[in-house]
Amino acid sequence: MSEKERNYRVGVIRGDGIGPEIVSEALRVLDAASERFGFRLEYVPMDLGGCSIDKYGVPLTEETIRLAKSCDAVLMGSIGGDPRTSPWYQLEPSKRPEAGLLGIRKALGLFANLRFSVLYDDLKDACPLRKDIADEGIDFVILRELTGGLYFGEKKTETINGEERATDVLAYSASEIRRIAVKAYDTAMLRRRKLTLVDKANVLESSRLWRKVVGEVAKDYPQVETDYMYVDNAAMQLIRRPSQFDVVLTENMFGDILSDEASMVTGSIGMQPSASLAEGTFGLYEPSHGSAPDIAGTDKANPLATILSVACMLRYSLGEEEAAAAIEKAVIESISRIRTQDLKAEGDGTRLVGCTEMGSYVAGQISAV
Repeated sequence: MSEKERNYRVGVIRGDGIGPEIVSEALRVLDAASERFGFRLEYVPMDLGGCSIDKYGVPLTEETIRLAKSCDAVLMGSIGGDPRTSPWYQLEPSKRPEAGLLGIRKALGLFANLRFSVLYDDLKDACPLRKDIADEGIDFVILRELTGGLYFGEKKTETINGEERATDVLAYSASEIRRIAVKAYDTAMLRRRKLTLVDKANVLESSRLWRKVVGEVAKDYPQVETDYMYVDNAAMQLIRRPSQFDVVLTENMFGDILSDEASMVTGSIGMQPSASLAEGTFGLYEPSHGSAPDIAGTDKANPLATILSVACMLRYSLGEEEAAAAIEKAVIESISRIRTQDLKAEGDGTRLVGCTEMGSYVAGQISAV
């Protein structure tokens, strides 16, 4: 690959709450990786969520969409605030921070969300599961369909016979299901070649279509073992024996709920990176956790999910696999010595640090090699 081809435009959405802090540390690590591995980066700042509301009165502007489309990938911090106290949540739902996130997913065609759940050996003590369960090993990815289902279906509230009635429509087309099923099977081929479709096919017509289409796609991937699991059972199995999962494929709302549950088996949601992918190589990368406004500005946030999201960006969008692996290795080395408050356990032999020191340490590990 030529030097020209290794020049990348990366959109940067710092976001709300702890977002600016964790993004700053992720960029510090990304800069260290670019210097070591010889590629160049141009950062393109843009706004989304609460910070966009404060500046422009809306959570997502056409300018942000335009800038994002001009980039090779976008790195985003967390967005939103405390619904109990933030004035953003006094606005109508379409003007709130999360509406901007839904909007940019749709505008950029980000149909596949990948959330990676890995329990590192040094964090087994932080895992809430029994030791024998943790010792079996936890390493799976949830592929969540991101632009369909209840969140994007028709919504209405009406009065019928003097009583309010609310309706949210869950709708999927076969083509929407097929494209993420292909992405999931391609992912499984790079891993342990097992795929679990999570649905509610005993009740929902949409889930029965998911089973039909996924079954058709499965025929093109005979090397991948395919099984099916109802969502209520899957929620139980993620706690009972998470080691059984490799690639979990599911629809939008089920994936939203299960991926947050899955984050806790890694020891902290602060360790779970996320990638939202479009057709081709473009993607938006962010931590799976929220904006944690209660600790914003206190240097207590864990930047590792955002740093690991940078590794995903390097791998899936920029094609810099060596740099991605180096970041992941640096994170493993770092948590063997230092921990942010969400990872710290009494007597674990590590030193308690803040967000800034954690980012500096990981960047130093990359530069030192």
